[in-house]
This record gives sequence, structure tokens and C-alpha cells, in this order.
Amino acid sequence: MGTGRFIAFEGIEGSGKSTQIRLLQEWLEARGSDVLFVREPGGTPVGERIRDILLDPSLSEMSDICEMMLFAASRAQLIHQKVRPALDAGKIVLCDRFVYSSLAYQAYARGLGRERVWTTNAPAVDSVLPDRVVLLDLSPTDSMARARARGSLDRIEAESLEFHEAVRGGFLREAERDPARFLVVPAQGEPESIHEAIIEGLSELFEEPGPGSAAAEGQSS
Repeated sequence: MGTGRFIAFEGIEGSGKSTQIRLLQEWLEARGSDVLFVREPGGTPVGERIRDILLDPSLSEMSDICEMMLFAASRAQLIHQKVRPALDAGKIVLCDRFVYSSLAYQAYARGLGRERVWTTNAPAVDSVLPDRVVLLDLSPTDSMARARARGSLDRIEAESLEFHEAVRGGFLREAERDPARFLVVPAQGEPESIHEAIIEGLSELFEEPGPGSAAAEGQSS
């Protein structure tokens, strides 16, 4: 892979991912970075059609296994068509949800188990993992209040409070498994304050190499 950076944003419904991704993209572009924003499920013509199916509230009969495989299918297309080419070109990729959402929603909340969900998604991810995962942590009560304030709920937003509590727990368990990759940020408070905490937490990804560094001298470590 090239010199690009891959940052995924995760969190339960209404945690403010869209706002924080927009603020980070604006901050990065103001510094001259080439940024690609993508979302899951979706991000490609194929993925957007899968998204419509996944979130359709009329499809309540969808099985948990079908749901897991549809998310993986959308992810496979996104990695192939958008993410890997952008990283190879040296871009910064900001992704609204990634494989950790499948783990939180399908492995933990749906009860399918981590090993099965990870094994299903491994070919889709194709060894492309984020440099950092920003987990915006919010209580399910606040989460659902925000989601309802936005209007009608999609198929997954309409799940029970207990379901969303299990999703939050799944995200936090993944953060505990991989603390070097995860940046957990409380999602209450003013968006600008949350943005500043994210910038501080991601600062090492955007540090410029000093004049005496190996990178600056064209050396490899």
C-alpha cells in the first residue's frame, strides 16, 4: 500500500459521526491534504444499492446471517473500488463505519459470534485495516433520542434499546482488544470540543517528518 492514511469512525446511531468526519475533513483539506470520504454500507454504486436493502424498514424478515453477508459484500466492493486505490495514491481516507460495526452489530448485538463475523469479513477487508478508529461513545438513551429527532427510523435504528446497549458494549470490547488502534472519544458536548479531542488524539498520524528524520532523507526504516 502507498503512503495514505485510513481513519474509520465508529459509534452507535446518533453519535455524531457525520459531523465529526466533516470537521476533520475540513481541517485536513485546509492543511493541504487530499481526502476521500466514504461510508458504509455504501460508498459505491453497488454498495449504495445494498445499503437501500439493509436499511429498508419494510424488510423486517431479513435474517441475521443475510444481514452480515450483505454488509460484507458492500465492504468488499468499497475496498476494491475506492479505499485501496485511494490509499495507494497517498490520500487520507475517512470512512463512516467499517468492519468494527459488523462486529458490534452482528457479532455482539445479533449474537452471531466474533469468529464467524470476522471470518466472513476477512475476504472483504482484504488485509486493509484503519490506521486509527475513532469511536464516538454515547449512551444508547441519548443515541436514540438523537436518532428520533432526525425523523423516521431505518430498520436498524428501530431496534430496541437493549439491542443498542449491546452494540455499544461490542464497540467498547473491540476498543479494549486493540487499544493502540482505537481512539475512544466521549460524544457528549459541543461538536467543536469533540473535534479538538479527535485532532489531539490523531496528531501523530499527521506529524511532518523533521529535517533529520529517515523519511525526510528518503531512507526506509
